[in-house]
Amino acid sequence: MLEDYRVPVTEEDQVKAGLAIHLIAARTGAHPSQMTGRGRMNPRAARPRWLAMYLSHVAYGWTLERVGHVFGVNRASVGAACRWVEDERERRSIDDLMNDLEGCIQGLYQSPRLELPQ
Repeated sequence: MLEDYRVPVTEEDQVKAGLAIHLIAARTGAHPSQMTGRGRMNPRAARPRWLAMYLSHVAYGWTLERVGHVFGVNRASVGAACRWVEDERERRSIDDLMNDLEGCIQGLYQSPRLELPQ
C-alpha cells in the first residue's frame, strides 16, 4: 500500500498558517479545529478555510503549491479557493475583511522579531 506523499512543512509555515486560520476564525465564528485536517471538511468550515488559504497566499506571498503543502491539499484546490475568494471580494464586507486581515499580518511580520533568552 502506498503512503500519502507529503512535502515537509517548516514549523514557521505552520505557525503562519495557524495565524491565518485563527484570524479568520475570530472574524467568522468558525472553529479553527474544523478548518484543519485532511479529508472531507465540515461544509460550515470550508469557506473559512478557503479564506485562510487565500490570506496565506496574499499576505505571505506564498505560491499556490506552498499553500497546498501547508494546508494539506493540492494546488488545484488552493487555486479554486483563491478564485472563489477573488469573486467574493466583489462584496464590500469580504473585501474589507481581507484587507484588514492582510494588513494585520503584514504589520505583525514587519515588526522586529523578539528573541527571548532560553
